[in-house]
Amino acid sequence: MLSSTGHPFIFLLPVIAIAIFWVMAKFEPKPVGVTKKSFFERNGTPVAIYLIAAVAFWSLFMIVLPQLFMVEMSFRPKLPPIEMGGPKDLYTFENYHYFIYGSTTSSDAINWVHIKAFFLTIFASLLVAIFNFALCYPLAFYMAQVARPARVRFLLLLLIAPYWVNEILRAFAFRIIFSSGGLINKILLGMGWVDQPIDFIGNDIALYAGLGYAYMLMMIFSLYNAIETLDHAQIEAARDLGAPWWHIHAFIVIPFAKPGIASGCTLVFMLSAGSLAAPLVLGGPRSLWFTPILYDRFFQAFNWPQGAAYAFILLLACVSFVLLVLRLGRLSLGEIAK
Repeated sequence: MLSSTGHPFIFLLPVIAIAIFWVMAKFEPKPVGVTKKSFFERNGTPVAIYLIAAVAFWSLFMIVLPQLFMVEMSFRPKLPPIEMGGPKDLYTFENYHYFIYGSTTSSDAINWVHIKAFFLTIFASLLVAIFNFALCYPLAFYMAQVARPARVRFLLLLLIAPYWVNEILRAFAFRIIFSSGGLINKILLGMGWVDQPIDFIGNDIALYAGLGYAYMLMMIFSLYNAIETLDHAQIEAARDLGAPWWHIHAFIVIPFAKPGIASGCTLVFMLSAGSLAAPLVLGGPRSLWFTPILYDRFFQAFNWPQGAAYAFILLLACVSFVLLVLRLGRLSLGEIAK
C-alpha cells in the first residue's frame, strides 16, 4: 500500500492527459493533397486564443480533474473525515476487491449480484443502441435525402417537442403506459389478443423502451447530419444502374454515414449505461441495473471511495466501447466528433 497523503501525482495527471490528447491530434491521419489554413489563420489570433483557453478550462476543470479525483478516491479506504490524510489513509485495492467478492477482505464468494448487474447493463445498453439505430435510420434517411425542407422542419419540431418535458416526467408517463392497467394492456385486452395483462415493467420491457425513447434524438441527429452531406447524385446514379434499394443503403449510404452511426451508437450506449432516472422509475422489482447500485454506494452506504471505484469501472467499460467502435469502423476520434 502507498500513502495517499498529499496526492502529489494528481497534479501531474492533467499534464499527462493533455499531452496524450495533443499527441493523438498531432498524429491523426489527414487527407492527402488537401491544403488547409491553420486554426489561427481561420479564426484570427485573439479568437483562437480565446477558444483554446475556453476549451482548455472546460476540459480540464469540468471533465479531466473531476474524473482524476474520482479515480484517486477509488483507491482509498472508507474513513471518518478526521482520519483522512492520516496514517490509515493508504492506497488500496479493497474497493475493487469488494466489487468482485462482496467483501474488502474475504475472497470466499463472488459478488454475483453486482457483477451480473454490471454486465447486464452493458449488454442491455448495447441492445438499446442497436434498436435505436434500426428505428432511427429510416427516419434520418427520409429527412436527409427525401423530404422537402418544410417537411423536415415539421418533423424536427415533432421530434423535439416531447423533450421539452423533464426526463423524469417522461419516465413516469412510460410507467403509466406500460403498467398492468395502462394504455397498452387495455388495448391488448380489449382486442382480445391477450387473456391477462402483460407485466411489461417486471420483464424490463418498459425500461428498455424508456431508455430507447429517452436518447432517440442523439441517434437521429447523428445519422441526419452524416447522411445529409451525401451527394444525392450518387443515389440517383445507383438507381439508374439498376441497384436495388438494399444495395444502395448497404454499399453507399451506410459506409458514407459510418461516422454518424458510430457517434450515435456511442452516445446512446454511454447515456443508457449511465442512466439513473429510467432504471429507478421503470425498473421492476427484479430489475438489475448498475447505476442504482452505484448510487447506493454513494448515498445509502455513504461509501464514496467504493462508489468512485464502481463509477470508474463503468467509465472504463464506456471508454472500451468507444475504442471498439472506432476499431470496427476504422474511424478516428476526429471523424465521429464532426
